[in-house]
Amino acid sequence: MKGFLSGAARRMAQSEALVRPISMAADMFMRGRGCLMTFHRGAPAKLWEQLPNRDFYLDTTFLDEFLGYLKKHDWEVVTIEEATRRSRNGRGRFVNFSIDDCYRDTYEDVVPLFRCHNVPVTLFVTTGIPDGTLPLWAAGLEDTLLNSDSIILESGVIRLPDFAAKQAAFYRIADRWDGPQAARSYATFCELNGIDMKAMHWKHAITWEMLEELRDDPLVEIGGHTVTHARISSLPPEGAFFELQGCRDRLIERLGIPARHFAFPYGRSGDCGARDFAIARDAGYASASTTRKGLVLEGQDPYSLPRCTINGSDRSVATMELHLSGMTGLAARMTGRV
Repeated sequence: MKGFLSGAARRMAQSEALVRPISMAADMFMRGRGCLMTFHRGAPAKLWEQLPNRDFYLDTTFLDEFLGYLKKHDWEVVTIEEATRRSRNGRGRFVNFSIDDCYRDTYEDVVPLFRCHNVPVTLFVTTGIPDGTLPLWAAGLEDTLLNSDSIILESGVIRLPDFAAKQAAFYRIADRWDGPQAARSYATFCELNGIDMKAMHWKHAITWEMLEELRDDPLVEIGGHTVTHARISSLPPEGAFFELQGCRDRLIERLGIPARHFAFPYGRSGDCGARDFAIARDAGYASASTTRKGLVLEGQDPYSLPRCTINGSDRSVATMELHLSGMTGLAARMTGRV
């Protein structure tokens, strides 16, 4: 059954003609609905094709097209602040876009695109990135693979003759590193390959100076995404509270903003739950977002907002319509992928 549903969803995502009637039916039967969408990094189509970890990036060429599509079909792009307000009366159709973590391309490529469309965007900042305390090992690994014909591991040399080899190497190494040992493994990798870790970090990281500029943009909303990108459900209560409160305090200190909204790293049902939603409230946030697919409807709990993750493989309007209609959320619940 799960395989059948997944296959049906893939077929529908390939055809806007199949999906549009579903969205039109949702318009008829729902008084109002909101769809919150999130992604991490952005790259134009030409660069996206070359990236070993390209599914972590949204194709900004497609994003440009999709923002135009939303305007054409009378969807309003709003902030999280406005989305939570609208959830109290259940009227209108709205979309929010949020960027989790925040990297240099957030400042250089993604926010300027939203400015061109004169619509807002929400940035959920992991404060360890602009503080320079969180190793961006995945970005450093990808950058090295992208720009090298070979790399050195403790087990020996790996040749990288083409894109397929670079992509396979990224996933194999990232899978091995992922976890508490990632920073140590990355440091060893940098030493073996002559990589300046500090220079590599700032090649990809957003800075406080960039965030100060973005803070003053009326189209940019800034919220929290923890200090170290920790999986909150795995922490004891005091550790979880530190991640949320520490992030908010740092944003207030550096940017002088209220930092009213928060997004959980990873964000699925195993990554955050009732205890963690209560911690978000206690830490002073007015809302908390997950990555559980679904729609924001009237009466939505602001501390467990659903969001649909969009990434490199999502480059069709039909896929986006499945999110906008609520079909992806329904499929996720039916297949247990929450």
